[in-house]
Amino acid sequence: MRKALIFGVTGQDGSYLAEILLEKGYEVHGMVRRSATGNTRNIDHLINDPELFDHRFFLHRGDLADPTSLYRIINTVRPHEIYNEADQDHVSWSFDMVGYSVDITGAAVGRILEIIKQIDPSIRFFQPCTSNMFGKTDIIPQTESVSFNPQSPYACAKVFAYYLTRYYREAFGIFTSTGIFYNHESPRRTEEYVTRKITKSVARITCGKQDKLILGDLSARIDWGYSKEYMETAWEILQLDNPDDFIIATGEAHSVKEFVDEAFAVVNLRSEDYVVSDQSLFRPTQTSILIGDTTKARKAFGFEPKVRFKKLVKIMMEADLEAERKGI
Repeated sequence: MRKALIFGVTGQDGSYLAEILLEKGYEVHGMVRRSATGNTRNIDHLINDPELFDHRFFLHRGDLADPTSLYRIINTVRPHEIYNEADQDHVSWSFDMVGYSVDITGAAVGRILEIIKQIDPSIRFFQPCTSNMFGKTDIIPQTESVSFNPQSPYACAKVFAYYLTRYYREAFGIFTSTGIFYNHESPRRTEEYVTRKITKSVARITCGKQDKLILGDLSARIDWGYSKEYMETAWEILQLDNPDDFIIATGEAHSVKEFVDEAFAVVNLRSEDYVVSDQSLFRPTQTSILIGDTTKARKAFGFEPKVRFKKLVKIMMEADLEAERKGI
C-alpha cells in the first residue's frame, strides 16, 4: 500500500486530496496544527469513519513553522509521496502578515525538502504554486515559460517555494514537481475568499438572513476552476515518469461581477438589487488578467477541465443554499 503525507490536510485542497488518495487505495497521513477554534471541519467525515481513521487515515500534530515536528512526522511515516497543501494562502492577509506569510508559504518548503533529502531522497514531492506569481504581465495567456512578476507578499513567497522545489530537483535529483494552479474554488472555501463570500451571502439573502452583499473590485477578471478537480491533477503530476512544472487552469477568465450575476441567477434574483462596491476593500496592488495555457499539461497527462465557470458557481450555490436551509 502506497503512503502519502499531506501538509494542509484540513484545508480545501488538502481535504479533497485526502479523499482522492483514499479512493485510490493509499494509506493517507495528514499533519494538523493547533488551532484555538478547531480546524478539522473538512475532514470530520474521515475522522468519524471507524473503518478509515487510524486504519488508513492518520493525523499527526505539527506545524510548518517547527522543523522538529516536520522531521518527526516524515521520519515516522516514511511516505512515498508528500503533498504540501499548507501555507498562508490569503493574498489580502499577506499584506498585513508579511513575515509569517514569507516563512510559512516560502521558507517552510525549504525545510521540508531538506528533510526529504536527509531522510529519504526517493520520496516524491508536490508543491502547489499560484498564478499570482505572474502578477503584472503583458503575456496572456501565460505559459510555464512566462517570467514571474509577483504583486503581493504571498505571491513573492510562492515564487520562492517554486524555485526551492526546482533547486532540489536539479541539484539533488529529488522527484519534485509543481502545479501552478490558477484560482480554484469549492464549497470548502472559507468566507474570507470572494467566491465563497458571494455564494454564502446570496444563499443568506435568499433565505431572508441578509440584506446586502458588500464587495470590492467587481471588474477583476479571474480564471476560476474547481478545487477537487485540480487535486486530481496533483496526483497525476506525481505519477509521471519525470518531475516537472505544470500550469493548471481553465483557460478562460470571468469577472467578479459575472460570478455575482451567475450566483444570483441560480436563485432567480437580480444582483443589482443587493450588491454594493466598497472602495476600502480594493487591494493595494492589482495583477494583470491571469489566464492559464494548459498545453503542456494536456500533452503530458491529458488534462482537460470538466468543471467550467457556470457549473462551478452552481456547485457552490447549491451547497450553500442547502447549508443555510438546514441552519448549518
